[in-house]
Formats: sequence, C-alpha cells, structure tokens
Amino acid sequence: QVQLVESGGGSVQTGGSLRLSCALSFDGTKATSMAWFRQAPGKEREAVAFIDSDSLTLTYADSVKGRFTISRDNAKKTLYLQMNTLEPEDTAMHYCAAYVGNCGLTTPYGAAKYRGQGTQVTVS
Repeated sequence: QVQLVESGGGSVQTGGSLRLSCALSFDGTKATSMAWFRQAPGKEREAVAFIDSDSLTLTYADSVKGRFTISRDNAKKTLYLQMNTLEPEDTAMHYCAAYVGNCGLTTPYGAAKYRGQGTQVTVS
C-alpha cells in the first residue's frame, strides 16, 4: 500500500523554525512532482510549495516565499519543508502530496495521486 507519512510538526513560538518530513513508501522518482499544502481551521486548504522530480523547479506561495524551503531526496524517499521565521498565520495542518505529471501552485490537492494524513504546526 502506497503511503505518505508526514512528521516534524509541533508547537513553536513566533520566529521559530520547524522542518517537516514526508516519507514515501514507494520509489520517489515515480512522483513527478511533490507538494506541501496546509489547512487552517475554518479555512480552505492552500498550496504552500511544489517541487519537480529533479528539484530544478521550485514554486512557493507568496505567503511563504523567503521563509520556507521545499526539497526532496529521492534516494531517501523523503520530501522536506524547512520552515523559518514562523508566524501565527502559519498555524495549520500541513499535508504532503505526490503527483504523476507536471504541476504547480494552481494544481488542486485533489489531483494528487498520493496524499498524507497531515502533521500539525502551531505557532504562538
């Protein structure tokens, strides 16, 4: 069974950092693009960052540019999201997603071939 398992969430103070990880149970190179999404209580899920299979194309939501960095290690079958200078507005459940095919910030979460269960990030 294909799985994406997120980890690394937690509670931090404003200005702090967290590094999220998403472990894949399949060959990471089979995921053409991967992404992080987040959903805050009472709000719609939003795209945070996308990365292509070769880590050559990285795209970010305006709200996280300059603060978050997406990366992947296909050999370790892991996707990462380094989050720095966290703000209370970053409080949300964070999800990873894997796509077969090219995608970007406008690609909906529902179009992902594989999706994780989420990890909570709380900034106070």
